[in-house]
Amino acid sequence: MINSLTARIFAIFWFTLALVLMLVLMVPKLDSRQITPLLDNEQRQGLMIEQHVEAELATDPANDLMWWRRLFRAIDKWAPPGQRLLLVTSEGRVIGAQRNEMQIVRNFIGQSDNSDRPKKKKYGRVEMVGPFSVRDGEDNYQLYLMRPASSSQSDFINLMFDRPLLLLIVTMLISAPLLLWLAWSLAKPARKLKNAADDVARGNLKQHPELEAGPQEFLATGASFNQMVSALERMVTAQQRLISDISHELRTPLTRLQLATALMRRRHGEGKELQRIENEAQRLDGMINDLLVLSRSQHKNELSRETLKAHELWAGVIDDAQFEAEQMGKTLEVTSPPGPWKLIGNAAALDSALENIVRNALRYSNHHIVLNFAHDNEGITITVDDDGPGVSEEDREQIFRPFYRTDEARDRESGGTGLGLAIVDTAVQQHRGKVKAEDSPLGGLRLIIWLPLHQR
Repeated sequence: MINSLTARIFAIFWFTLALVLMLVLMVPKLDSRQITPLLDNEQRQGLMIEQHVEAELATDPANDLMWWRRLFRAIDKWAPPGQRLLLVTSEGRVIGAQRNEMQIVRNFIGQSDNSDRPKKKKYGRVEMVGPFSVRDGEDNYQLYLMRPASSSQSDFINLMFDRPLLLLIVTMLISAPLLLWLAWSLAKPARKLKNAADDVARGNLKQHPELEAGPQEFLATGASFNQMVSALERMVTAQQRLISDISHELRTPLTRLQLATALMRRRHGEGKELQRIENEAQRLDGMINDLLVLSRSQHKNELSRETLKAHELWAGVIDDAQFEAEQMGKTLEVTSPPGPWKLIGNAAALDSALENIVRNALRYSNHHIVLNFAHDNEGITITVDDDGPGVSEEDREQIFRPFYRTDEARDRESGGTGLGLAIVDTAVQQHRGKVKAEDSPLGGLRLIIWLPLHQR
């Protein structure tokens, strides 16, 4: 077995080319209509007929006016049953042939005119044999035999031999399975590599031993790919451990700060400074929680998935959002609620994605938020509009990055941690969906989530 991909392609290419050339050059020689020498028994039969015809002409006196009739009588008398004899004079006249046979006869005479080496050739269902030399006094004739062909090729085979282009096409069709096998053998390891790369893109950082097999080039590529996956896995593990350690270390002084704030409030009563410290501590605590959620969602290898119905999945989020909007003195309008549309996914991740975009709208809107659900044969589209300050066009693709801040209209004073939309983007991508930001008809920001439906 050739282990080198380059050598394998080279060898199969030349083997296929040699096969095609061999078929094109050799197959026509297998045509049963090719002119061939006579067998020994055919040679003896022809010589015997030649002698009988010569003897017949010798006993039949010549007549200058009716010379051709004696030739007809001789060949008709000694023609074998079911066969006919033809005589060709030195001037090229053919005695005994019918008009519709003249083209065949002339063609064979042009190919076989040596009586020392008589031959035979098939023309469809007729076979020509000859020539044999017949002496008639001072005249010499060539004797030919026309008989039914013992076997005939199909019309398609005859057409293929007569049309070199058709023969080439048939040869290429015959060689197609070999070329398909070559293409399949080349594409198979490439498909494995592509599937492994898709797994890595989905966050599934596991090695694929099956990649380290096959031709040397793919074997080396598979080994390098697995080394890359191992390095990525070590980096992600180290990053998660770092984030977890930082979060743990930050929570200790944060807890002490919250305890100190509570003691100061007990001793000195409520104050603006204490309230501000407590608000910042709560914000820091929320930021740490969101950072941990984002880290886990980004690097989680595979989410647990189940069949979900949209109206059951998001009913709680919509109710909570409407209640929270009322408490804030704002209006949350659901123009088209979700229906019993089926999708495959992780309930917690999808629930968190909708909750984050709705909370983002509640946080930055002035008075009005509109939530709309729609679906088609391929997916579900969720649209959230607010009447807040909006986001500039150059910032719309950036707001899904962690900790990204736009202008002062939507900054930290609004109460966000800068991680909510990053969590949304990660959850949607894990479900093979899309999320984008646009201008809202209400004057603020429109966030659109698209998720694929479950296809039966």
